[in-house]
Amino acid sequence: MTTELSARVTAYQSSEVRPQVAGIIRRRFFQEGAIVQQGQTLYQIDPSLYQAAVDQAQANLQSARANAEAAKVRADRYRPLAQMQAVAQQDYTDALAQARQAEAAVAQNKAQLDTAQINLRFTRVPAPITGRIGRSLVTEGALVTTNQTDPLAAIQRLDPIYVDIQQSSADMLALRKALARGGVIPASAAVRLKLEDGSDFGQTGTVEFSEVMVNENTGTVTLRARFANPQGVLLPGMFVRAVFAQAIDTQAFLVPQAGVARDPKGNATVWVVGPGNRAVARTVIAERTIGPNWVVTQGLAPGDKIIVQGTANVRPDAEIKPVPATAPQRIEAPKGRQGAGAAQNKGG
Repeated sequence: MTTELSARVTAYQSSEVRPQVAGIIRRRFFQEGAIVQQGQTLYQIDPSLYQAAVDQAQANLQSARANAEAAKVRADRYRPLAQMQAVAQQDYTDALAQARQAEAAVAQNKAQLDTAQINLRFTRVPAPITGRIGRSLVTEGALVTTNQTDPLAAIQRLDPIYVDIQQSSADMLALRKALARGGVIPASAAVRLKLEDGSDFGQTGTVEFSEVMVNENTGTVTLRARFANPQGVLLPGMFVRAVFAQAIDTQAFLVPQAGVARDPKGNATVWVVGPGNRAVARTVIAERTIGPNWVVTQGLAPGDKIIVQGTANVRPDAEIKPVPATAPQRIEAPKGRQGAGAAQNKGG
């Protein structure tokens, strides 16, 4: 049960490069449209203020460590004196508290130094992912801020790549009912693509998952397939046609279209070879086609012989001489009325 649905190409990974600190762009280190690697530096923001903040935090940390060392020595000296009651117990308690406060001040200044170093590192803007980078949206000398809405550039990973396929919820419901009835089994989720110009995409993809909700605006469910895209033929936003087999109907028959006719009510009928080699008309259910064949889901049984040639001359209960459709035909010139009647009765 092959399905052809519209689909749109989506990047496997997509990331907008944004600054995490404010400043002036000093340099750009990439070529627009090139492949960049994760962690590669893309922009350099002026680091002067952030380097100064690091130096100040380092000086504050050194001062805090010196104060902590002095407070610890003072508390250590007060301990034996307090035990001998040479000094007041409160003096020792105050000295011990000051030593602990000094240790806390060291930890605070260490955290401030770490923050300053992180901000300094953020002045070199790295690539969040590996992929193809687009045009730069800022130039050297531009002022960037931490909370700006516009990105500096966008990176997209195109190999592999996703294709989002839209299937109506009604078709999916019908497929699930068919699977529940029996005789229909799920097919392997291999997907082929037809590009916008009608050509086939050389790679075969696989369905990754199906969403668990229906889009309220379109009434469709999204199926996501993944494709290898080594040549970069598929680009994000491109419209394609996805062709894939969703299920296999083990009880259906493929009947050549020449063997299926429609009565005035639109019902599908076929001529089968009945007992005694007589033509019998039978109504069948044929709702769809695959290539040159109708898919008949009801009305036929294994072993039925269907007349696919000469059906225009077949009449109900007419005696026929059935031969395989692949057998070579012998066409002879009619000999009078008797020859023409004989040729008419040899249909099938």
